[in-house]
Amino acid sequence: MSAAAPTVRTRIAPSPTGDPHVGTAYVALFNWMWAKKHGGQFLLRIEDTDQVRSTSESEAAIMRSLRWIGLPWDEGPDIGGPVGPYRQSERTEIYQRHVAQLLETGGAYRCFCTAERLEGVRAAQLAAKTHMKYDGHCRRLSAAEVQSRVAAGETYVVRMAFPETGITIVPDQLRGGIEFQNEQIDDQVLLKSDGYPTYHLANVVDDHLMGITDVIRAEEWISSTPKHVRLYEAFGWTAPKFFHLPLLRNADRSKISKRKNPVSLDYYERIGILPEAMRNFLGLLGYSMPNDQEIFDLDEMLQGFDFGRLNLGGPVFDRAKLDWLNGQYIRKMGPAVLAERVAATFLTPERLAAIAPLALERVDRLDQFVPLLAYLLGGKLEYTHELLLKLTGRKGAFEWLPGDEATELLRRTAETLDTVRPWTAATIEAAVTALCEQTGWKKGRVLSPVRAAVSARPATPPLFELLEALGGAVTRARLRDAAEWIEANPRPE
Repeated sequence: MSAAAPTVRTRIAPSPTGDPHVGTAYVALFNWMWAKKHGGQFLLRIEDTDQVRSTSESEAAIMRSLRWIGLPWDEGPDIGGPVGPYRQSERTEIYQRHVAQLLETGGAYRCFCTAERLEGVRAAQLAAKTHMKYDGHCRRLSAAEVQSRVAAGETYVVRMAFPETGITIVPDQLRGGIEFQNEQIDDQVLLKSDGYPTYHLANVVDDHLMGITDVIRAEEWISSTPKHVRLYEAFGWTAPKFFHLPLLRNADRSKISKRKNPVSLDYYERIGILPEAMRNFLGLLGYSMPNDQEIFDLDEMLQGFDFGRLNLGGPVFDRAKLDWLNGQYIRKMGPAVLAERVAATFLTPERLAAIAPLALERVDRLDQFVPLLAYLLGGKLEYTHELLLKLTGRKGAFEWLPGDEATELLRRTAETLDTVRPWTAATIEAAVTALCEQTGWKKGRVLSPVRAAVSARPATPPLFELLEALGGAVTRARLRDAAEWIEANPRPE
């Protein structure tokens, strides 16, 4: 009698380096669906080995957004589980122990090359128009020399010893076997000089130790998978099944990015997209239900879920379709439920308490509150050239800000604010001040179009307090929307 098949275990493993991404939710949905279809477990693991960019605020936002969208996990850093810890920063000793195993068996080697030498290698390869990869210099060092340099205290990283000839086949469950020429694959760094692992080592070790049977992730990781396949072999482990989902696309078929589409789940929550509508929308991206059903809940999708119904062409993240779908869910509500959902999204005591200080010195009657600050409650703004490009000086004098300068100011500010954590008036102001000092821009020349972009008004409460109340996701999306509007609507000369 054959042994019972292992329980299906899937995972989502986001890096807490920014806003919670719609792509994370998209991949999480298919991982959740596959695990639940087979009566298995869905895990959350936080891949926070990037010590510079990872933040606790981003981690908390990711978990809150996954809860908002309704994809609960069975094991994770907040609820624990039998194979924790579930944060990679808490598993460093585990990775170092496994690297030592690879060094012992020849699956990896120490590399002492300096940044200057590596840059020289890259420059030579670029000039010769050869494939860009590490040249294997330290792979050829004798054991005695390695020991001598370690004993002397030289800094080193650990690289995997990838096969130098032949092919590696990635068995993708959606695409079949994908062949890679080994000579084209780099000897990937596995352990950095600070003792922290790279993604590749931590990913493989964690997936094995956590019993992940099915790795379901975006297709951008296909090129990394031959390294993972070979790492499983080097450890003597059985690799999981690999499923690489098609990337989400903008309308122009480019990879979805915050430059062309808001990608933060926080943004969609703040503008009033319902979690059930977002789940439905993500389920439609590249996937088709029987009878072309467009409106369905998780249970309906789960009943007939089959990866064979997945279209590998890049699904378009169509915001108009999302709005339409959201509207269908709204129209199924009764008036009482609609009022409750509006209040829970926009009119909570916490939300009103954050906005109230901005109105306190500016209203004489309560009925002035909503008209004064309506733009803080969501909605798409209407722009004009006068708002975005007109710089008013003393005694009514003004000048027009060139459109290309305004778009650069707005986009650079959005990029700067992408990394601001925590999101407070003080940290926002510090980031904008640093940007002005770095670029030589006058602060007033930056703040004027920023104010107009986030409010569509010539005058507002103090700007940095306003941005704090508006929230990071909406602020950055509006800055990029305004830049796009300026490009699409050149001011007549």
